[in-house]
Amino acid sequence: MSGGKQAYRILQLAFIVAPVVAGLDKFTHLLVDWDKYLAPLVNNLLGGHGHEFMLAAGIIEIIAGIGVALKPRIFAYVVAAWLLGIVVNLLLTGQYFDIVLREFGLALGALALARLSQDFGR
Repeated sequence: MSGGKQAYRILQLAFIVAPVVAGLDKFTHLLVDWDKYLAPLVNNLLGGHGHEFMLAAGIIEIIAGIGVALKPRIFAYVVAAWLLGIVVNLLLTGQYFDIVLREFGLALGALALARLSQDFGR
């Protein structure tokens, strides 16, 4: 297997597992209390229904992870866009800048997966 194909498979596995685990954890809070990461401005725009939004986000993340398993050429872009949305939300909190940097790096990784899937995702 070529290095490019190996890189593709590694990124694909990462962007299957991470969104599914994070999505499932929105319901259990075993890893973290995800609600604390929702910007107050966003929570206010949602009429104070931030927790319900985070549950919906969990479902979207699970679907995105499964999508990367089945159709990475499409869903890697979905994951990248989702991660950039998380970056914007976290910037609106005025804190968690370390996580902003990490999420931005993950978005770049998802974009790399999307590009590699053009060659190896068949």
